Amino acid sequence: MNPSPPSDAADLIARLSLEPHPEGGWYREVHRSAEIVPTARGPRAATTSIYFLLEAGRKSRWHVVDSDELWHHVGGAPLELVTYGPQTRAFRHQVLGAVDPVREPTGIVPPGVWQAARSLGAYSLLACDVSPGFDFEDFRFVASLPGHDAHFAGPLARYADLL
Repeated sequence: MNPSPPSDAADLIARLSLEPHPEGGWYREVHRSAEIVPTARGPRAATTSIYFLLEAGRKSRWHVVDSDELWHHVGGAPLELVTYGPQTRAFRHQVLGAVDPVREPTGIVPPGVWQAARSLGAYSLLACDVSPGFDFEDFRFVASLPGHDAHFAGPLARYADLL
């Protein structure tokens, strides 16, 4: 007998054993590579992977990670992913979801690039891979960075609610 598909975010949170994430939403680490690689920040797992779920009205607050991060849409509503390079002032807006003329399933965030996200429906379920692997020592909220507010005075102002 096949189990029924999840009916809502609460069902997925329970089925996947997700816990609250500090940036917002829910997560669970599903893989941490046994291979350790050297970085300027110290040794890190080669790769880490998590499930990440955002419900309607919740946000993944502006944050920065010191490694490459790949977001993969897994289910639910499309996800709005915004990124910003503070040195280059390069801004990117993506909608992750089922492939169509405006959506792709995967978003890539290079190290040091600011990122934030929100679901465009009841919930969005993602898988996120980080390489070198994620460590909370390599994670900062943009709101805690000196001078961050100057970046939200121009075109980025419409995304200040994600701080």
